[in-house]
Amino acid sequence: MESSIPPSCHAVIFDLDGTLVDTLPDLHHAINLVLEEEGLKTLAKEETRLMIGGGARNLIELAFAKREINADPSRIDAGFDRFLKYYGAEPTARSSTFPGVLNVLENLSKKGIAMGVCTNKPQEMAEQVLKALKISHFFGKAIIGGDTLSIRKPNANHLLAVIEKTGRVPKNALMVGDSETDVSAARNAGVPIIVVDFGYTALPPEKLKGDVLISHFDELIPALVSIGFGN
Repeated sequence: MESSIPPSCHAVIFDLDGTLVDTLPDLHHAINLVLEEEGLKTLAKEETRLMIGGGARNLIELAFAKREINADPSRIDAGFDRFLKYYGAEPTARSSTFPGVLNVLENLSKKGIAMGVCTNKPQEMAEQVLKALKISHFFGKAIIGGDTLSIRKPNANHLLAVIEKTGRVPKNALMVGDSETDVSAARNAGVPIIVVDFGYTALPPEKLKGDVLISHFDELIPALVSIGFGN
């Protein structure tokens, strides 16, 4: 990354669930509705937290596996459809942006830094969440969900496609995420990554080996500056 270029040439790409937004309460509610309908024991919130990051269908697969159900594809599909229905009906009833997110997005915007969202969450749901929480305008068209392309994180091309939509280039981009999937996507794309330690990773955050680890969004801009970004 070139620190000598102006901030207006930089881009910061965010993961959504567990990074920008604490979506766990609504995801947990919706997946448990599906499990209840299946006659299965519901998940504890901590169990659900460790299943987030691979997309909604993956969440269904992991939930069935957790209950030792070897579900066939048709059962997974049916559960996935019901999950989308329940979650889509109220995707932010219990969710909120993490502390400090709005302030950081406003500050980056004032600096002219472009921003995007790279998430494995379905496109329509990602846009619903961002719009409902009144932060979608910070990202414009640079929002790509997990069902929009033929690939998704950790494939580098998912992240690179978001960077392209910001109008910036990979060498001047950086990612912010919370999981092994995010770190792998960033490494595969050859961009630095700042990891937040309050997300949904199954691994301890310090073991994700991001370039910088932060515990609050108030630390994000100083972290950017510390690695020569956005000066």
